Amino acid sequence: MAIDLRDVAPTRNETIPEFSAGDNVAVHVRVVEGDRERIQVFEGTVLRVRKGYNGSFTVRRVASGVGVERTFPLNGKRIERVEVTRRGRVRRSRLYYLRGRTGRAARVREARRR
Repeated sequence: MAIDLRDVAPTRNETIPEFSAGDNVAVHVRVVEGDRERIQVFEGTVLRVRKGYNGSFTVRRVASGVGVERTFPLNGKRIERVEVTRRGRVRRSRLYYLRGRTGRAARVREARRR
């Protein structure tokens, strides 16, 4: 008996649009605190994107002068939605060099509209 892989393969989370490293995104995450549940927005620059079903993406922002990075699974159940606020133009797929930069040096150029 053969297994049809189309039945077993999980589907992609439809609430997540296509984005890449350098884009600014706002990730709406469901947070559970005790018996309450609320939506928390984490907005920042995408440092990396790992594709596939087990893929994830890392977002970095500076809050109160401290760099904060969060890694989210692409198919995570807690992700309500992802909004791309700004498209960035970069030549790398991993932007780890932004960790050592502050202020204007940490900015990413905006991509041109087509």
